[in-house]
Amino acid sequence: MKYDFDQILDRRNSNSVKWANTKERDILPMWVADMDFKAAEPIIQALEERVRHGIFGYATLPNAYYEAEIGWWKKRHQFTIKKEWIEASTGVIPSLSAIVQAFTEPGDRILIQTPVYNHFASSITNNGCVIVENELTFNGVSYEIDFADFEEKASHEKVKLFILCNPHNPVGRVWSEDELKRLGDICLRHNVLVVVDEIHRDLVYKGTRFIPFASLSEPFLMNSVTCTAPSKTFNIAGLKTSNIIAANAENRQKINRSLNRNEAIEPNVFGIEGLISAYTWGEEWLDQLLDYLEGNRDFFMAFLKERMPKVKTVLPEATYLMWVDCRSLGISSKELSQKILEKGRLRITDGVIYGEAGEGFLRINIACPRARLAEGLERLASVVSSVC
Repeated sequence: MKYDFDQILDRRNSNSVKWANTKERDILPMWVADMDFKAAEPIIQALEERVRHGIFGYATLPNAYYEAEIGWWKKRHQFTIKKEWIEASTGVIPSLSAIVQAFTEPGDRILIQTPVYNHFASSITNNGCVIVENELTFNGVSYEIDFADFEEKASHEKVKLFILCNPHNPVGRVWSEDELKRLGDICLRHNVLVVVDEIHRDLVYKGTRFIPFASLSEPFLMNSVTCTAPSKTFNIAGLKTSNIIAANAENRQKINRSLNRNEAIEPNVFGIEGLISAYTWGEEWLDQLLDYLEGNRDFFMAFLKERMPKVKTVLPEATYLMWVDCRSLGISSKELSQKILEKGRLRITDGVIYGEAGEGFLRINIACPRARLAEGLERLASVVSSVC
């Protein structure tokens, strides 16, 4: 069927974090990473059918759940996983916290590549561990990895884990096979477990290839733990369902114990149906979504070039998040984001949230109907013109 991603939906009375936290009705939110698009029809139908059953007690995972997860990996990413590798959880962030607890002691160090998703940092510090930053290098167009710095930091005896974000939020990189192999080899040399957040794996644009880290070699498979979810791909984050892929049986046992300690392992009755229907019948919706998002990305780039030439944007290889370089405006990203909110009535995300390496940048969510995107950009341009 043909999906209408131009449809404007009012989310203000739906208990949406993105919209409910925007109290004034004239503020346009383009911050939280969920989409202003209705979910795929097969997902809606599956949930409606489950509602009609009328009983919503404790749930267990049916074989169809595992088959859907395994099938999606193979069909979309040419990676064959096994049922016993899968540990279900309530979300990627609870998964990361459980993994940190399973493999570290307070005072241990964990590597991340900043600027990066802010909840990596909270998952580390909330568990008494120390953040070690391998700051990504911006060459003016895209981001690269400082491998010398990475190895130096990975070699410290207290570094136990490396949390890899691929595709990367917020800078939009999809790491190449060579980059992944270099990172993986360094971690093997220094006995550092690789924890991979691949939640944006399906939101990759044409001309770019996403490679699951664990698929590259048997040693990488056994020295890694992969976190995934259908939430970003299919806009069903509220269903609170995700999976951890761990081929190493000893590691998997530790993760299972940690998930149970944190009570983050019980499946959501609606999330089960959401995952099965998404991965079984949602591909047509996703393919149309990717075309639409690519159109939004290109629209965004063209608008900035014409109307805000001083503001540059990293061309994302994946995700629906634009990483905007505003350093030429001579104003901190925190102050700029506040001006954009107060004067432009547009809520976006200050880049410093993702680490000091994000200073001077803004993150803007473009997963919305194009008319709404155009309105947001007009608001942004009005503030930028007043700052310049």
